[in-house]
Amino acid sequence: MDGEENKKGTGYTLLYAMAYLHALLPFRILYIISDILYLIIYYLVRYRRRLVRKNLRNAFPEMPEKSIVKIEKKFYRHLCDYFMETVKTLHLTDGEARRRMRFENPEVINRLTAGGKSCILSLGHYGNWEWVPAVVTHFIPGVEQGFIYKKLHSAAFDRLFLKMRTRFGSCPIEMHGAFRQMIRFRDGGKTLVAGFLSDQRPSPRQECYWTLFMNRLTPVQTGMEKIARYLGTSVVYLDMRKVKRGYYTGKFSVITPDAGGTPEFAITERYVRKLEETVMREPSCYLWSHDRWKFAKPGQGNSAKSARRAGMAPGAGIQ
Repeated sequence: MDGEENKKGTGYTLLYAMAYLHALLPFRILYIISDILYLIIYYLVRYRRRLVRKNLRNAFPEMPEKSIVKIEKKFYRHLCDYFMETVKTLHLTDGEARRRMRFENPEVINRLTAGGKSCILSLGHYGNWEWVPAVVTHFIPGVEQGFIYKKLHSAAFDRLFLKMRTRFGSCPIEMHGAFRQMIRFRDGGKTLVAGFLSDQRPSPRQECYWTLFMNRLTPVQTGMEKIARYLGTSVVYLDMRKVKRGYYTGKFSVITPDAGGTPEFAITERYVRKLEETVMREPSCYLWSHDRWKFAKPGQGNSAKSARRAGMAPGAGIQ
């Protein structure tokens, strides 16, 4: 047992050392590495290219193949940039983080949390979501920032990503214990802004909400909404834009100032609609390599045609 733990510790140490050495490099060098990585991943390894192409074709059925391929290549370039930028987090100063990940209206969060009430920040796998924890530098004193995360299979990579994600002082909250942890925050009189990436694919056994998203009948996790409604928190959506390489902006919009009185699934539906607007504006920055539509609704399929046969219009989800 001790030998196994030592191996895990050594693996993490080597991984962290390698990542930190890369983080010391200036951005211009990291982007040269990213360009080389793109050629390897796209043309040689062909990492998930079949899945990405299928997802893009289904999302944009009327788009010419040439345009689909253009988005696909831009996506892979962005994916490589995202990876390098995330590693750089290990050696990113607060000042540089504020300059590269700019939040246009943090006063929205500060207004909602001013009375000591917690807030849920909903976002998607868009742009560079790993830099979003830098928002904590904009909060009023006494407000803590947390993020909901799912443990990675590799213990070494899990530790590394937690190291990067807590770089700005955020509190990691494991997904399966999120509900209990947020109750502890409330009972302890703490004000928390908790970030939820709610566009991950739920497991087949998990309760979910079905709605149209990117032209597909899509299962959506409802944990964020359940916690928000139970605790009566506010819910805010972060709309991200990629300005240029290594520079992003985020704009907050209120989904609800008090989730306690909202109808069931209303928050989830509003979140999906806002995320879809973000993706449609610039599709290449969304995580198309995620097998988002692996599971179909039993007896229906997950195409937009299947949804129409079931009498379902955009914005009218079903459980």
